Amino acid sequence: MSRFYITTTLPYVNADPHIGFALELVQADVIARYHKSLGEEIVFNTGTDEHGVKVYRAALEEKKDVQAYVDEYAAKFDALKKAFNISWTNFIRTTDPHHIAACQEFWKRCSANGDIYKKDYKIKYCVGCELEKTESELDEDGRCLLHPNLKIETRDEENYFFQFSKYQKPLLEFYEKNPDFVLPDFRFNEIKNFVKQGLNDFSLSRLKEKMPWGVPVPGDEAHVMYVWFDALINYISTLGWPEDEKTFKDFWPGVQIAGKDNLRQQSAMWQAMLMSAGLPNSKQILIHGFITTSGQKISKSLGNIVDPFEITKKYGIDPVRYYLLREIPSDEDGDFSAEKLEARYNGDLANNLGNLVSRVAKLIETRLEGELVFEEKFLDDEIKRRVSEAGENCEKAITEFKLHESLAKIWELFAFSNAYIDNNKPWADVAGHPEHFLKTMTSLVYLITNAVKMVEPFLPETAERIFKTFGYDGKTEELEGYKFVVAKVESLFPRSQ
Repeated sequence: MSRFYITTTLPYVNADPHIGFALELVQADVIARYHKSLGEEIVFNTGTDEHGVKVYRAALEEKKDVQAYVDEYAAKFDALKKAFNISWTNFIRTTDPHHIAACQEFWKRCSANGDIYKKDYKIKYCVGCELEKTESELDEDGRCLLHPNLKIETRDEENYFFQFSKYQKPLLEFYEKNPDFVLPDFRFNEIKNFVKQGLNDFSLSRLKEKMPWGVPVPGDEAHVMYVWFDALINYISTLGWPEDEKTFKDFWPGVQIAGKDNLRQQSAMWQAMLMSAGLPNSKQILIHGFITTSGQKISKSLGNIVDPFEITKKYGIDPVRYYLLREIPSDEDGDFSAEKLEARYNGDLANNLGNLVSRVAKLIETRLEGELVFEEKFLDDEIKRRVSEAGENCEKAITEFKLHESLAKIWELFAFSNAYIDNNKPWADVAGHPEHFLKTMTSLVYLITNAVKMVEPFLPETAERIFKTFGYDGKTEELEGYKFVVAKVESLFPRSQ
């Protein structure tokens, strides 16, 4: 059996979950479900990033023990699984003892390779990004472009450093040999240009007396690991590395999905760290954009989050999944608004898909006594061609990380089906089950069931309900002689008021 591994980034637990991370989860979930539908064994990883200064300060502000604080917030992120019907298999926390041990082993391997050293340094540092900032990355007021509400801090202390500069050539060679390593292409060009300009060694540690909440540096109790070094290792520690060599080799390298503000860390810093530790590089990095609201980035630090739990509670899980995946381009920024969500709900889901399923099921229920036995001779060749073409286009779009385009192709099928009913008017010649009626209904059921197979990774609950409506198991490929049984017709998407 072939295997597939995908992981999201790990969100900081310094605030409640927001819709931006829910988008990343849903995107990864679609890809994981798609590969599972191909018969592959899946590991789908997510979790929580629980170290670093942002988390430490947030706990202090709430006057809570830091471990108790991260336990509380980790549970909130874990609740996203149910709220968005996410199929992850692994939920890793960076405070897990195994992860901490894996980080310390990874450190030792990089150190043994001569890539870790200690020095004094002075930098401008953004707490929001947990990164050093150059002048070009600051606005005219000297603030971070991504976190303009936070003051830039000046750091002057002794830290351990990673020899990032050593890996400029190896990274560029790796990029050259792997032309699809980062999607979309324009993000890949960004990171290649960044590396070509030269790399600066980055800090790997913090003084424990100033920031005690982190993974202890092996052999030096005065330091804890820099949060990025610690967090990135979750991608392999979740697979049991370094002890469980079999699982690690079975599933690594994997696919990673991350926001555009993580481009540098995921596709350059992490890859150099893997090279230093003597481990295979990641398979692929998929970069998505931000969700904005009224044109402004949604961010915990900016305080304009959209509560993902309230949204799914109001509209339902699949309608929100559909909106995020269809309305927001997979690899670009997109704006969130309740008005657009309701328009998609009423137009695409209620009027298009819901109405189609109801019309076809009702005709089978009332005119065929609830049963339709599939016969290939009644299948319209044009319908068969359209389904095949849509399937190829959907597969191509998913593998190219264009989930919005895949959904658009599926909805073209649903729109065509509604027009097909209107043009063929199957209700006009039911008497005696004439061939025209059977051809129309057979073709429509074929199209719907195949289109719903395509939509299943995107809208799993909706797919299950539609399959149930037609008495279809969702798996049978050879339909000749298959009996579709409509027992009950219910409204899939009651119109939103």
